[in-house]
Amino acid sequence: MRVHTGLKPFVCEDCGYRFSQKAHLNRHMRVHTGEKPFLCEDCGQRFSANSSLNLHMKVHTGEKPFECQDCGHRFRDKSSLNRHLKVHTGQKPFVCEYCGQRFSENNGLNTHMRAHTGQKPFVCEDCGHRFSWKSRLNSHMRVHTGEKPFVCEDCGQRFTQKGTLNSHMRVHTGEKPFVCEDCGQRFSQKNSLNSHVRVHTGEKPFECEDCGYRLSENSSLNSHMRVHTGQKPFVCEDCGQRFSQKGSLNSHMIV
Repeated sequence: MRVHTGLKPFVCEDCGYRFSQKAHLNRHMRVHTGEKPFLCEDCGQRFSANSSLNLHMKVHTGEKPFECQDCGHRFRDKSSLNRHLKVHTGQKPFVCEYCGQRFSENNGLNTHMRAHTGQKPFVCEDCGHRFSWKSRLNSHMRVHTGEKPFVCEDCGQRFTQKGTLNSHMRVHTGEKPFVCEDCGQRFSQKNSLNSHVRVHTGEKPFECEDCGYRLSENSSLNSHMRVHTGQKPFVCEDCGQRFSQKGSLNSHMIV
């Protein structure tokens, strides 16, 4: 009868939460005690509630009894199906209070909020670098592992990032989507456009710490630094003479 009357006489002494049945209170108490009496015999994972164990068992059995009537996609539990249905209805009830962007799931909103709060909970154990999203950490880890899973089908070159592969593909396709608004020249890479724009603006952000000379490109600064270091990495294969600049070697070869 308490279901109908709303009476909840059983109170949790730890948090004050109330229940209509003693069994529900007993089950809730495991939240505070940490007790997990229900054991999965397949993998050893433990659960505080039998219903949680039953739901988990579908991971091993592959059972997905809840089917989406719109697309036929199947799910292990009703809540996952309900979340999925928002894909079809377009329902996005969770709203970012900072920018107004809407999300179909609360966890999507929580993940998005890190863009505003600057929270970076994912830490690289190798170098301590922090990330707002797990996917960014996974991508970063390839710097340490050397893994290059993205392969160019045209030349076989491998890359650690999908974006780098996409950028590389323009070498083969000849695509130049980045356009200079001043002169109309087109570039395959955004950084090439940024470098080119300095021709028009006259900006020289790269400064030599030895003499104060300023240059428009970092590569030009690296080349200039050899004036001070005396480094001569370019070697004539005919006579062994060394040069600090590739252009000087090319001029020498003509002679």
